[in-house]
Amino acid sequence: MHIVIMGCGRVGSALAQTLEQQGHTVAVIDRDPTAFRRLGSSFGGRRVTGIGFDQDTLREAGVEEAGAFAAVSSGDNSNIIAARVAREMFGVENVAARIYDPRRAEVYQRLGIPTVATVRWTADQMLRRLLPSGAEPLWRDPTGGVQLAEVHTSASWVGHKISRLQEETGVRVAFVTRLGEAILPSSQTVLQEGDLVHVMMRTDEVDKVEAAFAEGPEEEGGH
Repeated sequence: MHIVIMGCGRVGSALAQTLEQQGHTVAVIDRDPTAFRRLGSSFGGRRVTGIGFDQDTLREAGVEEAGAFAAVSSGDNSNIIAARVAREMFGVENVAARIYDPRRAEVYQRLGIPTVATVRWTADQMLRRLLPSGAEPLWRDPTGGVQLAEVHTSASWVGHKISRLQEETGVRVAFVTRLGEAILPSSQTVLQEGDLVHVMMRTDEVDKVEAAFAEGPEEEGGH
């Protein structure tokens, strides 16, 4: 796939290098030509100097053939404008914008532009490590009825199968993060110490699910 990245800061350059290593073709746009130094001499993609929401600049970067566009410059407004131009004028299917202001991020999410609210996300992740309790929503469907969330799991669930966790709490386990790697569990997968459990559940059942995860499995014969 051809991917266009606007912004060659730390995030943009790391993203460009990773995508190229995965076999994609990449073009990076930045208004400052010295920013391309971050890409290193081994980077084989295009370096385009210009404004990321300018149509001619985007065409030079190959946006018309692009399957994805990432706006990760330091400016919220620039990122959103560029993301909307890529999607609405050039029909790029996969578009994402980095946003620093979480209130704006929610507005743009409703406009159909997937956003990553950097400061809010980092703060939330730190809180999850400092105060590991309850459920942290990661995604909600447009109606708000269903959500994907990381739910703090009591140590008493360690050694039990995912199938039992699902049966007793009424959730669907979407994936588990184990030692920094995301894994798709089967019903036979056994929970290990340190696992982060990400589940799909009804929004109106969050309190009930949090309680079940915190209390641990029911005692055998206690049904």
